[in-house]
Amino acid sequence: MNYEFDFVGILPYYKDILNGILLTIEITAATTILGVVAGVIGTACRIGKNRFLQNFIGAFVEVIRNTPFIVQLFFIFFGLPALGIKLTALEAGMIAMIINLGAYSTEIIRAGVESTSKGQWEAGKTLGLKWSQIFIHIVLPQAFKKVSPALISQCIIVMLGSSVLSQISVEELTFTANFIQSRTFLSFESYFIITIVYLILAVILRYILTKTSNKLFNKG
Repeated sequence: MNYEFDFVGILPYYKDILNGILLTIEITAATTILGVVAGVIGTACRIGKNRFLQNFIGAFVEVIRNTPFIVQLFFIFFGLPALGIKLTALEAGMIAMIINLGAYSTEIIRAGVESTSKGQWEAGKTLGLKWSQIFIHIVLPQAFKKVSPALISQCIIVMLGSSVLSQISVEELTFTANFIQSRTFLSFESYFIITIVYLILAVILRYILTKTSNKLFNKG
């Protein structure tokens, strides 16, 4: 192998890499919070008494879970303008990520809710609490405690999936790698560095979310 590694050639683009990291972090933070909130709302609809909402959310979740994320992204970014709904690349990307995480987290949280003892609901009713109060204050915290590892893993998957946003020119990490290698022709070096950055971000995100979960739910 005669290839000579040239990581020094990447140094002039360190600001681009930092900007890509910052945008990726911002996108991940916003979509994680909003995606989990969407999952909570979706779960409430799935286990509620409104048959229409149950069926609608159930069908929607199945569509999202059984179609590629990149197709969902392209549908929002390229398809919706045909209906007069115009979005920037960043807006379309974040909406796609929120919808995707919302669908998956709906099923994850619902599994936690359904594994919670029925006695919790009965206890809440005997105290005169409304359905929404029982769900939010009694059942939901217990469900989150049970499914937090799966939910954390899904949040990390979504963060890594943000790389797909480069396909619609959102200037996150993967877009930055594409840009650098197109200018320097240092493909190995560019993607190697970005791979390491994604790995570090994933480890840090898992650590933060796990610590937060343990603190909130008194685990470990």
